Amino acid sequence: MFTGIIQKTTKIMSVTDERGALRARLSKPHDWQLTKGQSISIDGICSTVVAYDEDSFDVQYIPETLSKTTAGAFAAGSVVNLERSLRLTDFVDGHLVQGHVDAAVEIDSVVHEGSTYELSISIPEKLRMFVAALGSIAINGVSLTVARCESGIATVALIPETLESTNLGRIQKGDHVNVEVDIVARYLAAQGNK
Repeated sequence: MFTGIIQKTTKIMSVTDERGALRARLSKPHDWQLTKGQSISIDGICSTVVAYDEDSFDVQYIPETLSKTTAGAFAAGSVVNLERSLRLTDFVDGHLVQGHVDAAVEIDSVVHEGSTYELSISIPEKLRMFVAALGSIAINGVSLTVARCESGIATVALIPETLESTNLGRIQKGDHVNVEVDIVARYLAAQGNK
C-alpha cells in the first residue's frame, strides 16, 4: 500500500528480457536502505525488489503486468517515480494507492496555465464509474485530485511542486501513463452493486 506521495525519481539503468518477463535495473537513491522482497511503487506499479547493491536495484515484471502498464516501454534512461510502501505509523498525505494499475492510458492534452499544467486523459469506459470531479486518482503513482471529469475525460491540475518532484513535468500529449482509480470509490461501487 502507498500514499501517492512520490519520494524520489530515478533513472532506469537497463532493461532485459527474461523469457517473456522483463527485468529492470534502476539507480538506487543514495539514502535508501533496501531489502530483497521489499515493495516499491515504480510509476505506480507495485514492484518487488529482487536484487540490489550499493548503487542499484532490480525488479521483474511478468507478461500480465507488461500488458496492463507502461512497464513494457521502460528503457535505459527513462525517469520513473518511486515511493516506498506505507508503514502503519506514516501520515497518508495523498490517498490510499495499491500499486495495482487499472490501465495504461494516453495523454489527451497538456495545457500550460501560468505556472501549472493541466493533464487530460481518456478514462476507459469500464473505469468511468470510479472517477469523479474532486475525487482522487493516481497517475504514474502520483496522488492527484480530479479537477474535472466530462464525457470520459478526466483533467488534473499539477502545481509546480508536483512538476519538479515527479516525472509528470516531462509528460507530453500522446505519452502513456499508468492510472489507478481510487480504492474507496471501487469498494463503494461494489457495495452498491450487491
